[in-house]
Amino acid sequence: MLSRTLQPYLLEAARAMPIVTLTGPRQSGKTTLVRAAFPELPYVSLEAPDTRERALADPRGFLRPLLDGAVLDEVQRAPDLLSYLQEIVDGDPRPGRFVLTGSQNLLRLDRVSQSLAGRARILNLYPFSLSELADREPWDPEDANGPDPDRAAEKGRSLHEMLHSGLHPRIHDCGLDAVPWLSDYRATYVERDVRQIVNVQDLDTFRRFLGLAAGRSGQLLNASSIANDVGVDHTTLRRWLSILETSFIVHLLRPHHRNFGKRLTKSPKIYFLDPGLLCSLLEIRSPDDLRVHPLRGGIFESFVLAELVKAYAHRGARPPVYFWRDSAGHEVDFLVDAGRRLVPIEAKSGETVPGTFFDGLIWWRKLVGDADAPALLVHGGDEMFEYRGMRAVSWRGL
Repeated sequence: MLSRTLQPYLLEAARAMPIVTLTGPRQSGKTTLVRAAFPELPYVSLEAPDTRERALADPRGFLRPLLDGAVLDEVQRAPDLLSYLQEIVDGDPRPGRFVLTGSQNLLRLDRVSQSLAGRARILNLYPFSLSELADREPWDPEDANGPDPDRAAEKGRSLHEMLHSGLHPRIHDCGLDAVPWLSDYRATYVERDVRQIVNVQDLDTFRRFLGLAAGRSGQLLNASSIANDVGVDHTTLRRWLSILETSFIVHLLRPHHRNFGKRLTKSPKIYFLDPGLLCSLLEIRSPDDLRVHPLRGGIFESFVLAELVKAYAHRGARPPVYFWRDSAGHEVDFLVDAGRRLVPIEAKSGETVPGTFFDGLIWWRKLVGDADAPALLVHGGDEMFEYRGMRAVSWRGL
């Protein structure tokens, strides 16, 4: 088992709070992590129908043998249990008693968030980061110098192989063929479980929605356009997008709020958080097909955004990542809000890095009035170098 960056933060949270909740997409490694981190706690999976039925029918009786603590896996299957856990920990607030996992963002479920308020620490686990897969220290997006050049020297899979397979742990831990595994993942989780949450009766319509949304990964979200193409109303489309976000399948990246004297766009950008799943939804059959695919740039940009999100989430922090775009079309792919400064990051999938790749960063420097402002370009090649005071970073260094 590869070590997960989040584990020490998970243990730290358990020393402070009576309930620790670990959420993230299915097959991101949540169960493996909590069982390794808390081997002394009894483990109960609410995925099993008979266990879930007992928990729902007699919650107090179900929890009585577990009063000294337990790991409750996939707790969103029995959300009413959390009201009874609230009663238990209010009477005995010893830290680290209950560790919960869930495949949905529980804070988005009203009755769940009320039960957890002030009693739980919520952490998110995503599929492997590139750093975890390489078994090295995570990169720091707030470091204006970028990752250490030695990180890019570590060869392995090509960029297109890595993007096509994605970063779900089971694919890499077991050496599985990514194409059938991701196809099954789509069918059982994305198309079945997520569809059931929103009570979608027409599978073909939902599949069309997923494909159209995938084709817009890395673009400004135009919900009306997608709704028209899918053939559903705007309200339905918004609900489906919300469920994808709650289920950690997509991330809606918000624009940065600072004005800089320009009128800014207010629409978020949509990104799929695993490049392998994104390739599967786009029916890209092989790494060679990806190499010449017209959406390769958007897939690469989605990968870079996912690595930014993981760099923070796997250290127990909220990702302070945004994008910037004005009404004239000037744009910076990502802005990391580091408090006293903003770090602009551009993502370009090309292996060759011409000077024009830096145009957006140069324009940003002029906008903020600082010709030496820190700026990073993440590209699809192996080189790491400096250009006019800006850092070009290989994807391998993330």
